[in-house]
Amino acid sequence: MTNVGKIIPHDSAAGHVTGTAPYLDDLPLRSDELLVGYVGSPIAAGTINSIELDVARQIPGVVGLYTTADIPGEKHFGPLFKDEPVLADGGLLYVGQPVVVIAAESREALRAAKQAIKINATPAEPILSIERSIELGRFIGPARRIARGDATKAIQSAPRRLSGVFHSLGQEQFYLESQAAIAYPGEQGQMVVHSSTQNTSEIQVVVAEMLGIHQHQVVCICKRMGGAFGGKETQAAIPTMMAALAAHKSGRAARLIYNKDEDMCSTGKRHAYRNEWEVGFDDTGCILGLATQFYSDGGSSADLSLAVMERTMLHAENSYYISDVEINGRVCFTNYPSNTAFRGFGGPQAMAAMENIILEIAQELGLDPLDVQRRNLYGVEVRNITPYGQTFTRNHLSEIVETLVKSSDYANRRQVIEAKNKTDRLRLRGIALSPVKFGISFTTRFMNQASALVNVYTDGTIQVSTGGTEMGQGLNTKIRQLVADEFGLDWERVILMPTSTEKNPNTSPTAASAGTDLNGAAAVDACRQIKARLAAFAASQFANSELSFAESPEDVVFEKGVAFDRRNPDQRREFGELCAAARRDRVDLGAHGFYATPGVDYDRETGRGTPFLYYTQGAAVAEVEIDRFTGDLTVPRVDLLIDIGRSINPGVDRGQVIGGFIQGMGWVTAECLVYNDRGELLSHSPTTYKIPAITDVPRVFNCEFFPNYDNVETVARSKAVGEPPLMHATCVWTAVKHALRCVAPDRRIDLQLPATGEEILRCLTALEPKPTSRRPIAAVFANGNGALAGVPLASPRPLTPGHRGRDGHC
Repeated sequence: MTNVGKIIPHDSAAGHVTGTAPYLDDLPLRSDELLVGYVGSPIAAGTINSIELDVARQIPGVVGLYTTADIPGEKHFGPLFKDEPVLADGGLLYVGQPVVVIAAESREALRAAKQAIKINATPAEPILSIERSIELGRFIGPARRIARGDATKAIQSAPRRLSGVFHSLGQEQFYLESQAAIAYPGEQGQMVVHSSTQNTSEIQVVVAEMLGIHQHQVVCICKRMGGAFGGKETQAAIPTMMAALAAHKSGRAARLIYNKDEDMCSTGKRHAYRNEWEVGFDDTGCILGLATQFYSDGGSSADLSLAVMERTMLHAENSYYISDVEINGRVCFTNYPSNTAFRGFGGPQAMAAMENIILEIAQELGLDPLDVQRRNLYGVEVRNITPYGQTFTRNHLSEIVETLVKSSDYANRRQVIEAKNKTDRLRLRGIALSPVKFGISFTTRFMNQASALVNVYTDGTIQVSTGGTEMGQGLNTKIRQLVADEFGLDWERVILMPTSTEKNPNTSPTAASAGTDLNGAAAVDACRQIKARLAAFAASQFANSELSFAESPEDVVFEKGVAFDRRNPDQRREFGELCAAARRDRVDLGAHGFYATPGVDYDRETGRGTPFLYYTQGAAVAEVEIDRFTGDLTVPRVDLLIDIGRSINPGVDRGQVIGGFIQGMGWVTAECLVYNDRGELLSHSPTTYKIPAITDVPRVFNCEFFPNYDNVETVARSKAVGEPPLMHATCVWTAVKHALRCVAPDRRIDLQLPATGEEILRCLTALEPKPTSRRPIAAVFANGNGALAGVPLASPRPLTPGHRGRDGHC
């Protein structure tokens, strides 16, 4: 009986489709439970003069109003260093920053209190762009550098050189379940919190520190999340602490559930980036030297921005070997909510920037970008060392690319597309391929660890608890399969319990695509401890002096629900019977497993080391079609080939690949965060922020797994699948740029990311020849800044290219 490699239902599939899978706000209200909300900063930067609370205190049903002065313990927190206030502590850092926590007995009282509270503040000039941050020298953390060879010399001596600036904007995680937490005060100062979080251990720590108690007095539990995508790795902290503060002060249970507007306006997002680059290359397109400077919009505190920048720098070359390279990175302070983790964790921004450089080189030389990509791909035996010194082993990139080029009929389709573009005045088409090499592991060494608790019961069923959290990605389902296979059982005899710091302490977040690698391996370790005890017990039962069978645990096999001696298969016992007998003989049927990723270590001071255990690899081809009149973009076809090793659950993994690609497609085309010049988010609901809909999914989506079982270091020879698919969607953006290149082959194209309809129209307006008799068609619909003709921009001030949302640009 083998469960690994089979398509079995997602752990919560039935509950998801029937609406019976409970999320935090589905848990029944306790009779004493309070509803919690908050009042946020009305301005992006300034100083609090006073807070008017008296009117709100008199509202019937209002139980408590709490400010930073009411916090009994630490008033600041942070995963890297404690620079983020739990509640505003005199200074205001962004619009929507929590200032006052409200605990009330009804929604009506909560709503009335929010309206009654007044925050009087003196505003200051906010920093609302990367460019302004650079100008003022407002950075978060130190500068980082990775270098090999002499990039400056290589560029200067190269036959050809190019330079430029590339902007990629942020992205909202847009999980369906907003930030949510419930806190239950207990005896002896204890606090049990249920949090929609990717990191139960961090929640335990920050709640304990904020309340001024010890970690052993706090338990954090997470059954499931309604999506997270990185947005609940650290950002669940503030809502959970606000709920815990209300519970601690009132002595009553407290529930805080953000609505979508609150969630989008006050939580961090994918980092926007400014990338300044210079490249030297020869006439064949071989890159001889690259110097690149990344600036990210970190928001108002560090959060995970330094780690995100680190991963950006570690993926700056994407899939290409560059002998002489210099990569620099700085995180910029701005008056926005602190930006945070998002699927890909800085990798997408790096890969998009690199693919943009590839396109620029190809256009300069009049080549198909595929020729430049082939010329620069990492090698297998040579040209296989990364800029940070790690050897790229088990490289299948060239094979993947060539297989995909053939299966997608790339060459013929590109030729047909370019021919059509010359005659079709209504539509414009493009096609492009992008490869992906994404490193798997946390780049901070100590985080590459996991634990698991496995309990086997006397009826032969099993409970498993890990530090991994289930956010819909199928982690629990895969662990069920792994554990079931260890004991030779059907997967239905294994169940995953809610994640709890009481069972698995000091855990790492479920992030970095390593959830199954870490927690699955820890669970397998626990299983093998129990199995060794059971095998020894079974061997003593199977020993047969007449047949000269001595006790031999290594000959005991667990298969198809029974245990037997391979030397005499007739000697067998049903698994549940064996467990019951073992318990009567005082055999321990529980175990705590542990796993630490071997061989990973990276020195960020020197920019050298081995930060990754392995690389997930792949490539994708996208075809796009653009309406020349409106800039409307469709993606009629995608072909994707990805190496995820031996798939533990092909159905779950296929869902991850397709879903990740579509989410990435949203980032590169439609999802545009628009802020006004006061730092207020304008696109903060499904009506103003466009995530991909079912109508945006490519009509033809060919998704295949590259057959490869050589990843011997990981559990079941699998590979991480959570984040890499998102970066494959870069090919949609590069296909748009190919389409625009067909309009003006000899002109450089300043296409920003995302390539929204407005951005495409802006480029078309700039590229199309200007007739003397009338304005070009595109100009009727867009002005030079990409806004609709006759419609004022969101901000009257001059645009800066790196401004979040570029005001009216999106």
